[in-house]
Amino acid sequence: MSRENKTQPTDPLFNNPLLEKLTKTHIAVPIGSLLLYATGLFVWGKWQAGVSYSTLAYLFVSGLFLFTLAEYLIHRFAYHFEARTEKQKKLRYRIHGVHHAFPKDKRRLAMPPIISISLVTVLLIILKFTIGSYTYGFLSGFVTGYALYLFMHYILHAYPPPKNFFRWLWIYHSIHHFKDDTIYFGVSSPLWDFVFGTVQKKEAN
Repeated sequence: MSRENKTQPTDPLFNNPLLEKLTKTHIAVPIGSLLLYATGLFVWGKWQAGVSYSTLAYLFVSGLFLFTLAEYLIHRFAYHFEARTEKQKKLRYRIHGVHHAFPKDKRRLAMPPIISISLVTVLLIILKFTIGSYTYGFLSGFVTGYALYLFMHYILHAYPPPKNFFRWLWIYHSIHHFKDDTIYFGVSSPLWDFVFGTVQKKEAN
């Protein structure tokens, strides 16, 4: 991954104006869209599928938790996959490398809504065929986790670190961006970095 970390707007990713436009979004659009989607799933699960509130709540928390694992795995293995050919390098740059090269470009701190909503809908279809009506509570939590991740990722890049307990979140993510992009893949939670050992190793004395 590039470590240039430029502050000016990113270079165009596509020559096609429409495709290029679709790569940029205001952070409120994907977050708002995902929260509406999650709310709709939860309401549908109760009033149309007849799932109890207690079951929906349990599934919601499960989905929220499992999103942190999905976030870690996608960031580590999909966004930072080992590119061996020029085509692979170009693909990796478009997927995530551009964010490392231009981490302050607020327009590219989230996946465009048309892509994220499409992916969530595909996941909805798959889950509906596997876990039935439990899908609504689980996916509602999963999508809410996605929205929270986007919010956290945005503030980590758009705002300076606070002078309080939460300052460690900025430091944690900055190490991944500016020092070593092979560690600290978690954004919404550091849990899986500790589970899988992708944390900063202590230097021997």
